[in-house]
Amino acid sequence: MIYLLDTNAVSEWMRGGRRIGEWIAGLAPGDRVITCTIVRGEVLFGIARLPAGRRRTELEGEGRECFAALPREPIPERAGDSYAALKLVRQKRGLTIDENDLWVAATALALGATLVSRDHDFEGIDGLSVVALD
Repeated sequence: MIYLLDTNAVSEWMRGGRRIGEWIAGLAPGDRVITCTIVRGEVLFGIARLPAGRRRTELEGEGRECFAALPREPIPERAGDSYAALKLVRQKRGLTIDENDLWVAATALALGATLVSRDHDFEGIDGLSVVALD
């Protein structure tokens, strides 16, 4: 099975969070844990907007280590189809979702991956399997 980590899951991994560590330890041997370029961009933006100093330097190092260990998938072309369909359905239902979250969900759908997140905005997206870390 393929599991795609959302931004908050990657952030928790970078902090050495107990929940993500326990979840990863419980995976089957053939399971793959990945993330995508959108999540990488969100994490790097979050770090870059911090003021220069020890905390930012520490997070930059943790980010480098995390992304060196965590495979990233590019956004498949078919994610664009999923994105358009998801956005239309959500608009018709009067539901909003952050654009980056919409792209992450579309990427997970296109890759046939289960999304790993603490974000409840992903609930109710047809066809999207989500592991909730909360």
